[in-house]
Amino acid sequence: MTQERKNGNLIAIITMIFLFGMISFVTNLAAPMGIVLKNQFSVSNALGMLGNFGNFIAYAVMGIPSGILLQRVGYKKTALIAVAVGFIGVGIQFLSGHSSPEMAFAVYLTGAFVAGFSMCLLNTVVNPMLNKLGGEGNKGNQLIQVGGSFNSVMATITPMFVGILIAGSIEKATISQIFPVMYTAMAVFAFAFFVLLFVPIPEPNAATSTEPIGRLMAGALKFRHFVLGAVAIFVYVGIEVGVPGTLNLFLTDPLEKGGAGIPSTISGFVVGTYWFLMLIGRLAGASLGAKISSKAMVTFTSGLGLILVLLAIFSSTGTMIDLPVLQQGATGSLSFGLAKVPINAMYLVLVGLCTSIMWGGIFNLAVEGLGKYLAAASGLFMVLVCGGGILPILQGWVADVAGFMPSYWVIIVALGYLLFYGLIGCKNVNKDIPVE
Repeated sequence: MTQERKNGNLIAIITMIFLFGMISFVTNLAAPMGIVLKNQFSVSNALGMLGNFGNFIAYAVMGIPSGILLQRVGYKKTALIAVAVGFIGVGIQFLSGHSSPEMAFAVYLTGAFVAGFSMCLLNTVVNPMLNKLGGEGNKGNQLIQVGGSFNSVMATITPMFVGILIAGSIEKATISQIFPVMYTAMAVFAFAFFVLLFVPIPEPNAATSTEPIGRLMAGALKFRHFVLGAVAIFVYVGIEVGVPGTLNLFLTDPLEKGGAGIPSTISGFVVGTYWFLMLIGRLAGASLGAKISSKAMVTFTSGLGLILVLLAIFSSTGTMIDLPVLQQGATGSLSFGLAKVPINAMYLVLVGLCTSIMWGGIFNLAVEGLGKYLAAASGLFMVLVCGGGILPILQGWVADVAGFMPSYWVIIVALGYLLFYGLIGCKNVNKDIPVE
């Protein structure tokens, strides 16, 4: 490989990792916003998760078109379109803070839905690009874990940022209080757009195939491990979003409503710790990704996740422990300290270590050996990311009916499927299908 090509690949890798962070920053705004929506509009836990639902259900609508777009216009133009759409989506969410009380909720949901289009497009670009630039296999998984680490940094910041902004006024929290987060997101999108205009992005699959996209998608669906992997990503994203999202609702709800009655700032930092542990796990995954197979990673983490969630369900919510988290003092200063939270919260926060490496592991296993079907498969794969909207709203409904901790049985079922995929479902049994 020439030095010029190495430099071009390095720039492309850095750009993709940067975009990975943008995906997380915007996506993870939806869960803490659920607290704001609940209080401003006096809605249930399930309806409070509608912003999250709107963001993720966009994947079901945009997943296949994103694969078609990627196949036709390439990685760079798809990324530019995604960034522009993301700016518009966050802009609509910003406008919801200036809308009439009757329209604000609907305007916000529209913005979340449009922003979801952007996240879907970016995911369609980033994952196959990093997998390909890393050389596929374990090396490809390792590079996706590096991107996921930056993704986790942004995920850690978002709930903390929102928690600070609505501190002390949880019952009166409004969308307008979150404007600083939206200003930041729009600025990041604008900056990314101009960076992408001038950064050379290689097109790793540009000459792979000239077949019609419909035939390529049909071909990808012939691979059992890909189909089962797409279902695995559906339940995985539901787990990743549902665990901290419902935890945030549980911590901030008053005791008389079955919650923990924790101040919003502390709860934001507790949930931020979940995303911080995802960062730690992804850094570990990035360092070990070339040595430990994706199959072993997915199997181990799904099994450990099952144990942790079961402990959370069967532990008493009255048992309090000291959890080290960032806290905001009376003067607004931030420092590490011990916060008393239910022991259930500790177990659920630790699940972040498990969910940390699942995305890269599942994606890597699902697209292994697809060859010319990779770009089309990536679009199909993105359709199932809508699980991040469907499972949390299902969990929110169960929380409304049965309580917060019983709602985590939804997560148990999802983790059980991931354990099955890691043990059995990920095996490529269709190696006789031509992929060149």
